[in-house]
Amino acid sequence: MKAIVVGALAASLATGTAFAQETQPPKRAPLVCFQTTQIDHTKTVDAQTLLFYMKDGKVWKNTLQSRCPSLKFHGFAYVTPDGQICSYQQVIHVLKTHETCVLGPFVPYTPPAKPKP
Repeated sequence: MKAIVVGALAASLATGTAFAQETQPPKRAPLVCFQTTQIDHTKTVDAQTLLFYMKDGKVWKNTLQSRCPSLKFHGFAYVTPDGQICSYQQVIHVLKTHETCVLGPFVPYTPPAKPKP
């Protein structure tokens, strides 16, 4: 009888551990912030992807937290009271439609090489 109780307890603990692991939130990329004065220009790739071209020549890709369907057609604007734009925190507004979207992670981006003629 003792062996059955110990086995059942071990099985329930293992199941509880597996459940706890499954409910862990996914890891997020680190918070990245830029001074808006460092940004040269931006490019909208699609409804969820923006490229930020910096004055130092680097390019950063941002994948929005959710799709923003009108983004590709109307462009966007943002307001930064402190002159800083940060991943996961900055809200952007699509021009004309006024959709509101939130930036996701910033990751370094290397544009594909241009084909040689």
